[in-house]
Amino acid sequence: MFASFLPAAVGQLREASAIALAQSIEQIAISTPLSTQSITTSYVHKGSGGTPILLIHGFDSSLLEFRRLLPFLAENNDTWAVDLLGFGFTHRVSGIQFSPTAIKTHLYCFWKTLINQPVILVGASMGGAAAIDFTLTYPEVVQKLVLIDSAGLGGSSPLSKLMFPPLDYLATQFLRNPKIRQSISRAAYKNKSLADSDAQICAALHLEMPSWELALIAFTKSGGYGGFRFKKLSEIVQPTLILWGDSDKILGIEDAKRFKRAIPNSKLIWIKDCGHVPHLEQPQITAQHILEFQDVLQLV
Repeated sequence: MFASFLPAAVGQLREASAIALAQSIEQIAISTPLSTQSITTSYVHKGSGGTPILLIHGFDSSLLEFRRLLPFLAENNDTWAVDLLGFGFTHRVSGIQFSPTAIKTHLYCFWKTLINQPVILVGASMGGAAAIDFTLTYPEVVQKLVLIDSAGLGGSSPLSKLMFPPLDYLATQFLRNPKIRQSISRAAYKNKSLADSDAQICAALHLEMPSWELALIAFTKSGGYGGFRFKKLSEIVQPTLILWGDSDKILGIEDAKRFKRAIPNSKLIWIKDCGHVPHLEQPQITAQHILEFQDVLQLV
């Protein structure tokens, strides 16, 4: 059975891992300083033991992108995935400024409410930039940091230039177009066969949530996650694992090397025969590297 807050299209899923994760999604009302109204937040919690692992998804996505990675991590570990403010199935409360500052404030309140102990923070794509921002703001929360083909070294989204009426609405409709989303999905994988119908459902399910367009427009107008300066990245003291698909056609591969140079206590591992989404394309190998990273004290 699927939760009633999920769009009806969830019933079209066929991949076992997608069905299992979708059936595990819960919601909780999180109090934050962002609004007098609590924010109904979607998350999955599986496993127990070890340092908690917290997974953060990418732009215009949801926790469903961890459908293949989370089961491997949760076999013997306390593992969480959460829908960021303004994304996924988390409610888009009116009156909130959907911005990186609001996102990390909401994420901190989620962590404080349900986890409340240091975590291994894992961010994929834009989630990597969110994880960096969160780590720099709340260093006491993050024991270790994992970046998977992370954003954060480029400028703001080119979509921000289109986010004024009526182009803002047209831009979101462009992103809603199934053919456009299919094209983006295919570009994210090296193995194009993985961009199948289930992948499309997982990538588009959250588009049916109320105020999806409004939140996406507001976040993009905020500038999103611009590029972190090398000096700022050098302030990250936590051991940092950089996982990067060696055939990433979305961000390329040079940013992986730049992150390695900028973050002092970091290690770069290339995921072979993989595009922008190692957690979907090579989930077992990706999980193995994260789990091995748990026991590392210092990286060289």
